[in-house]
This record gives sequence, structure tokens and C-alpha cells, in this order.
Amino acid sequence: MNDIASCGIVLLVSGPAGIGKTTVCESLLAEFVPSLERVVTATTRAPREGELDGVDYHFLSIEEFERKVSESEFYEHALVHGRRYGTLKSEIRKRLEMGVDLLLNVDVQGFEAFRKASETDRFLSGKLRTIFLMPKNLEELKGRLTSRGTDSEEEIERRMATARVEVAQNGEYDYCVNSESMGHDLSCVRKIYLEAKV
Repeated sequence: MNDIASCGIVLLVSGPAGIGKTTVCESLLAEFVPSLERVVTATTRAPREGELDGVDYHFLSIEEFERKVSESEFYEHALVHGRRYGTLKSEIRKRLEMGVDLLLNVDVQGFEAFRKASETDRFLSGKLRTIFLMPKNLEELKGRLTSRGTDSEEEIERRMATARVEVAQNGEYDYCVNSESMGHDLSCVRKIYLEAKV
């Protein structure tokens, strides 16, 4: 039995806001439970109603979070809208050793951190598969963001500026899926996941 088959793998999915990566990830998780699990990340924001510590997020105080940063306990961490978010090494390592496959929905910054870590980290080495969901064009992506009706024009423009940077980095991923529809995108990601398990 090879190393990837005996241990879990990490499937990392990125793409610009509005591309549908959260929907694709949730559908994939629903299909492959319990062998595929979402990585529970850490945050300094307060729990929302109904959220559970260790299930939705690991809710940490700012002091706890900073201590873990100083002790190199994160694979990646970032400041987003005034709150800290990060992926704990322990969260990934214990599940990989149990043979569980993990799914990460991260931005390009998070991808860069994981890619770099996989070059030296024995837990990630040979187990990371990265996928970028690529919009047909930026105008279509802007249309998706606008049709959601959840963001201001200013926020949409900010997301579009970020998307231009993200799209330019798609060639650094193992796979680039040209986004068409949720069904098409899910089918492509499912195929990549199943092939990675062989």
C-alpha cells in the first residue's frame, strides 16, 4: 500500500469570490462523508448563533491565536476584516494519520503557504492536491457577484481587483478547472479527488 493510500490526502480548492467553490466543496463533502472531512480552521471572531467550537471553527482569543502564531502552530494564517483566521497544523496532521482525506477551501494566499509547507513538511509532502476554479472571464464573474445581491458596488470592485490577481496565479496549481456550471465543476473536482486516491 503506498503512502497516499495508507494516509489521507489534502484537497485544496481555490478560486475568486463568486466562482462557487463553497458550493462545490459542500457537495463533495456530502457525497464522500465520512472519508472526506472539511478542515476546521481557527478564528478570533466570536461564534455566531448556532456555531460550535471545534465543529464550525476553533474559536480562539486574540492572545491564544498570537501565541500559536509565535509557536509556529499554523500552516497559514491571515487577517481578514479585522479578525484572524488560520489552519492549525495539529488539525491536519492527526486526521491524515487516521487515514482521513481533508478538504480545504482557501484563497491564493493560503494556497501559497500550503504549497511552500508541502516542500518540507513530512505530513503534507506528496499528499497535497491543489485545484483552481477558473472563471470564463472576469465580466461573467462580476455578473455572478452582482446577481448574488449580497455585496455593495464598492465591495464587488474590491473583490474583482482581488480576482484579477488570483486568476493570474492559476498556473501554479496542480489542476485548473474551467468553471462552467456547478454540476460541471463538481464533476471535475470529484474526478481529480478520485484519481488522487488511486
